[in-house]
Amino acid sequence: MAPLLDLAFVRSQFPAFKEPSLSGQAFFDNAGGSYACKAVIDHLDQYYRETKLQPYHLHPAAQKAGAQMDLAYKRLASYLNVDTSEVHLGPSTSQNTYVLAQAFGKILKEGDEVIVTNQDHEANIGVWRALSSRGVVIKEWRVDSKTGSLNINDLEQLFTKRTKLLAFTHCSNVVAEINPVAEICARARAANVMTLVDGVSFAGHGLPDIDALGADVYLFSLYKAYGTHLGVMVIRNAIADKLGNQAHYFNEAYRQKWFVPAGPDHAQVAASRGVLDYFDALHDYHFDEGCSALEKAQRVRVLFHDAEQVLLAKLLKYIDQHPKLTLLGPTDPLKRAATVAIIPKGQTPQELAQKLVDQGIICGAGHFYAVRLLEAMGVDSNTGVVRLSFVHYTQPEEIDQLIQALEMALK
Repeated sequence: MAPLLDLAFVRSQFPAFKEPSLSGQAFFDNAGGSYACKAVIDHLDQYYRETKLQPYHLHPAAQKAGAQMDLAYKRLASYLNVDTSEVHLGPSTSQNTYVLAQAFGKILKEGDEVIVTNQDHEANIGVWRALSSRGVVIKEWRVDSKTGSLNINDLEQLFTKRTKLLAFTHCSNVVAEINPVAEICARARAANVMTLVDGVSFAGHGLPDIDALGADVYLFSLYKAYGTHLGVMVIRNAIADKLGNQAHYFNEAYRQKWFVPAGPDHAQVAASRGVLDYFDALHDYHFDEGCSALEKAQRVRVLFHDAEQVLLAKLLKYIDQHPKLTLLGPTDPLKRAATVAIIPKGQTPQELAQKLVDQGIICGAGHFYAVRLLEAMGVDSNTGVVRLSFVHYTQPEEIDQLIQALEMALK
């Protein structure tokens, strides 16, 4: 049986919880960007003080800078269960999908097909749709208009011999339903279709075992997983070989530069290893025995999941029973992540969100780049939804604070 998450220890690892200006504010905007853990902040501070120069050059400080960057790639790879050469760190997931779309556009032929969903963040839709100008056929895997869910059986009708790529999300940033990624990727592989998975809304709830998922490309944002403002691209080597170098021609020998044509942010790359330092510390605090990085990732994921599920069940029950609130996505907490989108009756999402903010609830309202999903579900994307998102460091008292604030705001 997994131990219970020690919130006192967890919150001691995040300086934001000791920040006077944030005192009394309950943070429910984690889907937009989580708090950074202390290890990341310390590494970033150390890098700027000691090694803020061109990494990998001859000076010992430059060598140290390069070694810290190398360690970050290695540590991320170990937790994600992939080879170090398959981890690439770009400016953001939106930028990364753009680079990848340009790369795929060079190898796709006129008449080849790319499948996108209308459940995704626009960053994993628009860049692929733009390839239609090159003769690529774009197909849409559509959600159920009532639930916002994708039906995996629809893929049978979508796949043809000309289908080359399926781009979909691990977990919607609005309806929050967790898609069966491993099964989807297996079906795609059987049809000789490559897969690209947007894991931005999932990774903050525990880093995935990408090898087990079977995705050819997996993307997520470190700044939504307690780290620096970087986008992680895991590109399996077989796919990277097909796509080729997208950066300066003379960087051909340096695979980790291939898909970051703007060049890496040295300090942020080096500091990103702090996320894994935090996960290591979290694991070692809760478990006596040592294990591999992959096993640590699995245990930490379970710790996060179990802690979030208790709070999520309470919040979903309240929303489901409230006559003035409509929930988007599953009511079953086991089927979703801790991102909760609601639509109020009698006021706009913006009005409700402001009332919550006035009561110390950090949240937002809008379409959250999921315009196509909202429109498919009959929701006005101009006003959108109120989104309440939390992670493992959220306290039960903060859920109570949120519910009390909702009660006041909905009177």
